[in-house]
Amino acid sequence: MATTLGAPRPDPAVYMLRGAAGAGRAYKQELLELLDVRPGQTVLDVGCGPGTDLPALAERVGVSGTVIGVDRDPAMLAEARRRTGDLSAVEIREADVHALPVEPGTVDRAKIDRVLMHVDEPAEVLAQLHAATRPGSRIALAEPDWDTLIVDAEDLDTSRAFTRYTTSEAVRHATIGRSLARHAQRAGFVVETVRATTPVFLDFPEADHTLGLGRNMQRAIQDGHVDEARGRRWFSSLSEEPFFASFTLVTVICSR
Repeated sequence: MATTLGAPRPDPAVYMLRGAAGAGRAYKQELLELLDVRPGQTVLDVGCGPGTDLPALAERVGVSGTVIGVDRDPAMLAEARRRTGDLSAVEIREADVHALPVEPGTVDRAKIDRVLMHVDEPAEVLAQLHAATRPGSRIALAEPDWDTLIVDAEDLDTSRAFTRYTTSEAVRHATIGRSLARHAQRAGFVVETVRATTPVFLDFPEADHTLGLGRNMQRAIQDGHVDEARGRRWFSSLSEEPFFASFTLVTVICSR
């Protein structure tokens, strides 16, 4: 596993599948339980990526239900189709999440998991979701708040500079987690439950892979946010002592 400063970004599908099996396992399980999917329902996975959650959703809807996975990345969709090829309940549709390819008022359950932080207009995606869901439907939203990212190091100032760079430059809507309930309410949903989960990383290589410590520090250096010598010392020090990093992820359950 690469733990070098400026290592290339991992394959997106591999990255997402590995994250779901590691630091994301606990919150994903809770999200699916709170979504309360039932047999025969139509479930929409907005930004389904490589189909991480599609098999679990298909199992819950049974033979009489439908699971629709939507993504715009052909590579992600190819992996999703490969993973769900033998699941008759699953439909994979290529589309931008700003224009969901579903009939209005036809969805019983829907989820958006770590997608809104990347899209152009989160409010437009939620408006699309509101139109797609039927009255009484349940929606699960999950997004991180990258302002809460902490990385333990002797050089605390550089750790803070790394978090500031992540928030201001590396992620488009880096703090949407804290405002997720507000966005949902403005879109017309009724907020029922708000949960905060804190994934903890004690393994440096795993954290480097998931949090992009080396590749984002290299970008911060190149963009002039962190002095190169200081950034390199900070990154090297992370593997020399017991490691700790964490951030907060917010889950919102709402209804239509």
